[in-house]
Amino acid sequence: MYIASLIAPAGVLDPALVDALRNAWGGGDVQWLSPDEAAEFPLAQVPGNRWDIWAELQDQRVDLVVQPAEGRRKRMLLADMDSTMIRQECIDELADVAGVGDQVKEITARAMNGELDFEGALLERVALLKGLDAGVIEQVLAERITYMPGGAELVATMTAQGAHCVLVSGGFTAFTARVAADLGFHENRANTLLIEEGALTGDVARPILGREAKVQALQETTERLGLSPAEVIAVGDGANDLGMLGLAGAGVALHAKPSVAAQCDIRVNHGDLTALLFLQGYDRGSFVTG
Repeated sequence: MYIASLIAPAGVLDPALVDALRNAWGGGDVQWLSPDEAAEFPLAQVPGNRWDIWAELQDQRVDLVVQPAEGRRKRMLLADMDSTMIRQECIDELADVAGVGDQVKEITARAMNGELDFEGALLERVALLKGLDAGVIEQVLAERITYMPGGAELVATMTAQGAHCVLVSGGFTAFTARVAADLGFHENRANTLLIEEGALTGDVARPILGREAKVQALQETTERLGLSPAEVIAVGDGANDLGMLGLAGAGVALHAKPSVAAQCDIRVNHGDLTALLFLQGYDRGSFVTG
């Protein structure tokens, strides 16, 4: 059996649309997880026109996901940080303060779209930060970093249900440590900015955490916890997230670059991070406030 989930911003999901799709696909009874926001119904098989309908619903700000019903409630969350759990790209914010924002943002955009090698692009951008006062990190955290809607509820609800939550980033530990603590993640992994005499050296510690390291984080953590990759829901937005998204039982491309979303079966373009709870069958009344 499969479950078809329809998720939209609050107040957008029309019950008539849900019923029409259920009838067209011969689905079972509709269950509303949140009025006018999230609904689901069972299916005997994956409809052949799934992606055609998905494309039509995008114009109505509705995300459609069809996934196996069995095992969809996961026991581990593996989340990217930049532009996923937070709204910003940390290196772009540091660069903006350093006066090299435009150069770094252009490299970041190309790297996240898969046009550049991640490690090379990271080193090129970090080199532009050489000499920046390390105190700027705290300034950026305090003044420029904001959390993605639904993230606190996602982590708190999964934690309350016994899931293990891991924040993994190609960014920097100076940021992941704070974000993980604020949102309630059990652990975090990222790159370490090298600092000497109170200033950034323009380099990071080795080995560099990129696409393969995110896959490694999934493999090592599940093995340590006695879980399988099928029991993981992973979320990210960039090309360096594709490895972990592909390995996880549910890999969610969240507001992702088009080239990234095209390689994922679960795409959330209109909902916030609570969509990951709806996808697992949680109703809004069972959400835990972070």
